[in-house]
Amino acid sequence: MTYDTATLFEMATNETEKHNLFFIEDVVSFLPCSKSTFYKYIPLGSNEMDKLKDLLGKNRIALKVELRKKWRESDNATLQMALMKLIATNEERKKLSQSYIDHTSDSKPMNVISLGGDEATAETD
Repeated sequence: MTYDTATLFEMATNETEKHNLFFIEDVVSFLPCSKSTFYKYIPLGSNEMDKLKDLLGKNRIALKVELRKKWRESDNATLQMALMKLIATNEERKKLSQSYIDHTSDSKPMNVISLGGDEATAETD
């Protein structure tokens, strides 16, 4: 079958919207062409690919919003904790964590060791 960019892009867009797809690989699997044919007509970096990636991104965002809404309305403590960790400040997240490890020295960066020269030297900010 002979394809053209406009037709293939329209088919890809329709399948993405119809099935709420999130990944390019999924889009290709719904099309009546091979992966190499898809990328031949809709190459990476093309306007069509960018538009398709935007549409996939919108699908991801819509699902994230929907899931967070369900988590907020849920009585499940695990889901509520997961949501809290997503929206918490660093200080709140530290308080929620059962095993928080401070990888700094009093909130200052730790020593950085440079291995670029003949000898290793310890540097501090």
